[in-house]
Amino acid sequence: MREPAYIDPRNGTLYPLDQPRWCSDDRHPLMMTELRGLTRDEIERGTRSLWRYRASLPVEIARPISMGEGMTPLVERSWGDLRPFFKLEWFNPTSSFKDRGTTVMLSALRQLGVDAVLEDSSGNGGASVAAYGAAGGLRTKVLAPAYASPAKIAQIRAYGAEVQLVEGPREESQAEAIRQSDALFYASHNWQPFFLQGTKSLAYEIWEDFGFGAPDNVIVPVGAGSSLLGCHIGFRELLAAGQIGRMPRLFAAQPLACSPVDASFRAGVDTPVARPVEKTVAEGTAIKAPLRLAQMIAALKETAGDTVAVTEGEIIAALKRLAAQGLMVEPTSATAAAALDHLVARGSIRAGERTVVVVTGTGIKSAGLISELFGAAAP
Repeated sequence: MREPAYIDPRNGTLYPLDQPRWCSDDRHPLMMTELRGLTRDEIERGTRSLWRYRASLPVEIARPISMGEGMTPLVERSWGDLRPFFKLEWFNPTSSFKDRGTTVMLSALRQLGVDAVLEDSSGNGGASVAAYGAAGGLRTKVLAPAYASPAKIAQIRAYGAEVQLVEGPREESQAEAIRQSDALFYASHNWQPFFLQGTKSLAYEIWEDFGFGAPDNVIVPVGAGSSLLGCHIGFRELLAAGQIGRMPRLFAAQPLACSPVDASFRAGVDTPVARPVEKTVAEGTAIKAPLRLAQMIAALKETAGDTVAVTEGEIIAALKRLAAQGLMVEPTSATAAAALDHLVARGSIRAGERTVVVVTGTGIKSAGLISELFGAAAP
């Protein structure tokens, strides 16, 4: 296997990992070349964080910025005739799965001498970069949409990051970050490939949760796709390393109000397909033009997976149904639970199969909205 490197998936151009980089020379998103994965004997069992899988990373990181991320609970609940497992990612330090990617991304960048970073985010990504930036001694600036959840913005500011609110749709925050990237390194959770090297730990951890085996199905809420692609990368490495015998089927759940991955997958293409975009309670997935659309479509097809677009009413119903079982999730995460009913109706998943639903964040961050949805006065 060749030396690990960044790779432009459009043309195969390689870039070395010993230089800080967030995109190709012509500003297109990069991926990482394929890695060998790891075996169960290479897990650092005494490490109580995702860094127990550090042998799977493309470079050796001597001093990771870590706060115990990963090792999140996997709990089984009833859902009609199913008994799915919910992976509770809000147990990460900043209460979302983004910490998986951030710990690896910022650790790698700091090792290369980066001491100040720029991020754009609607909430959870910015909070994660702000927190790990503070923990690692990095100066951090976060650009966020003006409409972002006040609780998430407060969390970002609490970590000491500079915050700039940007008017307009989510994409304008990214555009402004790119404009500012010449002055400050753009450590974007949507662009920088080391972020996916962190989110792939989801697959390794689920593998270990199931006694070193793969589940049948994994359902994730999808916006930019870092959890979906992380699962695909991780399980693919485990397959290459001979640790699992097959890939789990991967399913992408999106709100119908903003569902570009579902639109393209249903049309049988890996390029954008026009579909109306409206406001959604699942703000974390409200990305109308995901950068890695082609890679997501490929991951779904390779694993015989599927996409589901759920209505706002279905998201809210799933949110309440989860809460009634003790799981208070953010609306974005409820899209994955809402997708369960569609997938059962299609015959895509069945009772008796091992199905994992990735719950990406906590409902506490959306307390005002959830209060309104549950019929109480907002605080």
